[in-house]
Amino acid sequence: MRHCLRAIGGFTRTNDPYYGTAMFANPRYLGYALAFFGAALFSTKAIFIKLAYQDRVDAALMLAWRMIFAMPFYAVIGLWAARTRQRAGLPLPDGRTIALACLTGFIGYYIASQFDFAGLQYISAQLERLVLFTYPIFIMLFGAALGGHRITPTGLAAAGITYAGLAIVFAIDLPVGGRDTVIGTLLVLGAAISFAFHHLIAKAIIPALGSALYTSIALLSAGVFCILHQVVVSGDFAATPRFLWLTLGCAIFATVVPTFLINAGLARSSPQSVAMISTISPLVTIALAVAVLGEPFTLADAIGSTLVLAGVGLFTWGEGRQGKNGAEAADLPGDELDLAAREKQP
Repeated sequence: MRHCLRAIGGFTRTNDPYYGTAMFANPRYLGYALAFFGAALFSTKAIFIKLAYQDRVDAALMLAWRMIFAMPFYAVIGLWAARTRQRAGLPLPDGRTIALACLTGFIGYYIASQFDFAGLQYISAQLERLVLFTYPIFIMLFGAALGGHRITPTGLAAAGITYAGLAIVFAIDLPVGGRDTVIGTLLVLGAAISFAFHHLIAKAIIPALGSALYTSIALLSAGVFCILHQVVVSGDFAATPRFLWLTLGCAIFATVVPTFLINAGLARSSPQSVAMISTISPLVTIALAVAVLGEPFTLADAIGSTLVLAGVGLFTWGEGRQGKNGAEAADLPGDELDLAAREKQP
């Protein structure tokens, strides 16, 4: 646990006293492995959700229980991060900074998650993952619209390739799902857009708070909103044991544990490396969706998925070549909870 807290709390190769010990004899390769398993675990989220929906299709209820299970872990991380700041002689954040962190949590972890979980009621886990995986493209577009990011030829090519692949997969699912495919895709696009917008706000706040404290505040505030949402909508928290076990699995194995792993990977390798490794996320989701959920996967699906992966991979590679630091260089495509260590430097 001590090593996990050091990783998520912002220790790097130069200031982590445990770096280079026998346990971490090859830290760079260990970082790659940690990032790989973190991305793979993040990819199981849609599988847990689809399995839980076999018992009860209720996005708001699952989100509420997911946050109930996950919030205690982030509360502990937040308290540890605050104490660490105090011991280092740093002041605790002011009310305005905390309020902004709560706002980003509302946008990126409450609104985006509501869209995402609702979308999975209508579309396959494979299509959901591919649609959500495109959020770095929206970051590029929003950044350009707000004047803080220049769209490069590589970025335009990446966007074109990505959405060409997405169009192929969408066209395959449309005849089968019909109206549901349209609704589900739009909802998950809403999640990708919300998370991209949240990213632009969060990257200005993370340096002031540190990754661990920011993540804790944002996740805890989102958790409060998710629980209040369920209280207002129905007030019913009853669920089958299987639904609760699957939600617990989603909270622990697709949320908390991969957050630690991704941050530990970032502490021992570059953000660009972790971002590229994270492109395996849709592949894992596709494999699990076929094996566990029995979803079909055709040659056309393979072509479309390959284009989406190639487009986002090209975008990530292009960003890395520009030498951007901070949040933009550290994008880890594929999940709403992977912003925890965006402040890590290459």
